[in-house]
Amino acid sequence: MSLIAKTPEPPYYAVIFSSHKTEDSEGYAETAVRMVKLASEQPGFLGVESVREDLGITVSYWADLESIRQWKQNAEHRLAQKSGMKKWYSSYKTRIALVERDYESRA
Repeated sequence: MSLIAKTPEPPYYAVIFSSHKTEDSEGYAETAVRMVKLASEQPGFLGVESVREDLGITVSYWADLESIRQWKQNAEHRLAQKSGMKKWYSSYKTRIALVERDYESRA
């Protein structure tokens, strides 16, 4: 993904997922695409931004904490999380932050 997410006026929430991958990438790309599609169908989803080099960072934006809780409990998402913990990530960290202010510049 290379686009900057179009988010509403704050406040809203950001879920920041930082990770290091293992050598095993079987099924990873397809699952990542599926998770973005599935997340975008969830109530309260506002957008996502993602980059991957040595360190991968995905930031998803949500209207409220309840929407984040519901996404975390989504059955298909839970299966993907288990696969990630088992084979795709050597380490990861998830942070949830309240976005109180944002601003932008356009060329």
